[in-house]
Amino acid sequence: MPQITSLDHLVLTVRDQDATLAFYGKVLGCEVIWFTPADGSKRCALAFGTQKINLHVAGAEFEPKARLATPGSADLCFLSDVAPDAWCAHFERHGIEVIDGPVTRSGATGPIMSVYVRDPDGNLIEVSQPAA
Repeated sequence: MPQITSLDHLVLTVRDQDATLAFYGKVLGCEVIWFTPADGSKRCALAFGTQKINLHVAGAEFEPKARLATPGSADLCFLSDVAPDAWCAHFERHGIEVIDGPVTRSGATGPIMSVYVRDPDGNLIEVSQPAA
């Protein structure tokens, strides 16, 4: 039986690409990259580790796309080697409300300590550190 091995990228549909780039780039530390796929269009993505988040602007999505591509419908969990308390202080410096945490959750490989915020579209963003 075939099996998947990892996540290469995911796509977020956003209302305001500039606000998204500022949040993910300046607040979460993602690298903003521009790329040109085979169709010749200019695309934007946010890179971190060996993954990336491709962006689609609502109303101007690339095909194919999700059946109901909607800004603010995602719930994403990112791993970090930085303690949740440091993330809370970092979010506060950027004027971003922490809506929950630090709290213990169950991650893909074991317990994690998580902090929750929302991105400019209202997506739920969980930043977590694997528990010791």
